[in-house]
Amino acid sequence: MTDVNLRRALETECGLFMAESFNVIDRALRSGCRPRSFMMSEKWLEKFAPLFEKDPSVPVFVASEDVLEQTTGFHVHRGALAAMHRPELPTVAEVLAGARTVAVFEDIVDHTNLGAMFRSAAALGVDAVLVTPSSADPLYRRSIRVSMGTVFQVPWTRLEAWPHGLDVLREHGFTSYALALEEGSVPLQDAELGPGGKVAFILGTEGHGLKRSTLSRVDGTIIIPMSGGVDSLNVAAASAVVFWQRQAELALA
Repeated sequence: MTDVNLRRALETECGLFMAESFNVIDRALRSGCRPRSFMMSEKWLEKFAPLFEKDPSVPVFVASEDVLEQTTGFHVHRGALAAMHRPELPTVAEVLAGARTVAVFEDIVDHTNLGAMFRSAAALGVDAVLVTPSSADPLYRRSIRVSMGTVFQVPWTRLEAWPHGLDVLREHGFTSYALALEEGSVPLQDAELGPGGKVAFILGTEGHGLKRSTLSRVDGTIIIPMSGGVDSLNVAAASAVVFWQRQAELALA
């Protein structure tokens, strides 16, 4: 656990992920994820008992806080960790079934941003999330923690190919809007985001934004009007703004 790059590879390869804190582990269990083991200091046993007592066959490892930190590489200040079986991802068609508002995260590699975007998606009415092949792992510990466990709440899956995934969205009746500083981009408040159609928002990587191959295939581009000499927002903040606008448009219907 102390080698981040090794963990990223092994967690996926071995079919597991790490969940941290009572609320996150509780949400993971409620979503149907199965625990492999728990690890915590003795002072947290009573609080976490309602979670690990659900299945007495799952081992609970108890250690001092010093040993926990040496094992994990960080201070486990949220009580406990749980190693959990990684759920099998649904198909794109399964995720899109019944959805009307979808978010596509293109090559989002910062785990903090990814978790924050999932949290905004859950809070602001996004029905499903698709992540591109090069995006970070939504089930990485930090992504889960920042999302407050909402990665277990919003249906999501990983696209196998991109930007071919835009064709799949179109086949399912979605209009795709890219957030991009492009000539001809429509201000967010003027975009057609009402209840009449199904909408997919495409948000790009933190450094360079969306790929040209993506921008050439979307149905339209939108911008969030700025002031104060600022040209853009952090991608996580931008996602919250557009998700709120979509939710507001739907509420007016």
